[in-house]
Amino acid sequence: MNSFAERFSTTSATAQMRIAQAAAADEEEFDGAMWGSDAGFGSLAKGVPSFSVPAVADPTSFLRLHTDDHADPNCRIKIKHGTTTLAFRFQGGVIVAVDSRATAGSYIASGTVKKVIEINPYLLGTMAGGAADCQYWETYLGMHCRLHELRNRERISVSAASKYLSNLVYGYKGMGLSMGTMICGWDKTGPAVFYVDSDGTRLKGDLFSVGSGSTHAYGVLDQGYRWDLTDEEAQELGRRSIYAAGHRDAYSGNTCNLYHVKEDGWKFIGNYDISQMHYDGPGDVPGAPGGGYGYDIRVEGRNSSNPPAVAAAA
Repeated sequence: MNSFAERFSTTSATAQMRIAQAAAADEEEFDGAMWGSDAGFGSLAKGVPSFSVPAVADPTSFLRLHTDDHADPNCRIKIKHGTTTLAFRFQGGVIVAVDSRATAGSYIASGTVKKVIEINPYLLGTMAGGAADCQYWETYLGMHCRLHELRNRERISVSAASKYLSNLVYGYKGMGLSMGTMICGWDKTGPAVFYVDSDGTRLKGDLFSVGSGSTHAYGVLDQGYRWDLTDEEAQELGRRSIYAAGHRDAYSGNTCNLYHVKEDGWKFIGNYDISQMHYDGPGDVPGAPGGGYGYDIRVEGRNSSNPPAVAAAA
């Protein structure tokens, strides 16, 4: 009798286990392959998969209460954001420069993170904030950029791609996404740079820097930026800006990855070690000065403790 009652009960432990197993079986219908190249957009016959949110009445209030969204020193979840990314537009295209350090609080989790997402041969995206959020949504954006090409038989514009990403993340506003990205590329209107963040903000501009080291990078960019830079000058400005942030900001550093977007697509310029740039400079590259970027090297023989030699009187 007891076994018969348990079989049709909805509140017993056995019944709860049966419900959980049924839910797990439903979730297995959406395997990882449906998002890969094997399946393209996936099998829409099974429906569109959705994300689980916390089992609370108001997920937004829950996250705000338990994370440092409002700099609460007693919060349980400490979200540390640390990076430096930048992009600027000039007559020769778009320069994109990023560091490669990933941090988890005061712990350096990785020094070789690729913070530039290659969306297609003419579009690049940068990563700042949560690495998983940026990687997932910008890869997802790449799928829709390809679908746009197939439907309309022309390449998607930078403006449309950034708008698509902005609309995507706005649907999850207040649910814990952490993103501050730049969508950069070249389309029929020429070079373009858009800033998009996880609140759905979308701004068009000539120069952006995002991350904890952006204040240091902006200091160099504001001093050296102009529209009529040559390719070599623009690349050197990107390198020097990331160096300044990596040298001064504890959450940025390791190496600088530099890209240049032109009319025929983006090109990876190089990877530069920030410590090496301090002492030796970026190496034998066009437009870069000889010697290192460090203060002691730049002012050698020209500071109060080591003044320049006084010219002998004639």
